[in-house]
Amino acid sequence: MAKTKHRQKKSFNLMTPLILIAAVAVIAFSINLSSTDLREQEQIYLEREADLQEQIKAEEKRTEELEQQKKHVGTKQYIEEVARDRLGLIDPDEVLIKENDD
Repeated sequence: MAKTKHRQKKSFNLMTPLILIAAVAVIAFSINLSSTDLREQEQIYLEREADLQEQIKAEEKRTEELEQQKKHVGTKQYIEEVARDRLGLIDPDEVLIKENDD
């Protein structure tokens, strides 16, 4: 019986490193898969960030244009343009000349 215990201990001692190596290999493999997924996700986020930065620049440009338009709308020149183009008004000292449609 002493021999069987000794053999069991010896085979158990031989199996322990193999089990540990297999466990480390499984852990390393799963870490590698996770890191690949993380790299793919990072790439997606970087592309999204670039798109959002582009959108921010476009909106900042649009804001600038709107600010310029806001300044122009308040000027006398703009009011006169609208009065002429949309309302058909003229200054009191101007003469309106129309063509006949004959």
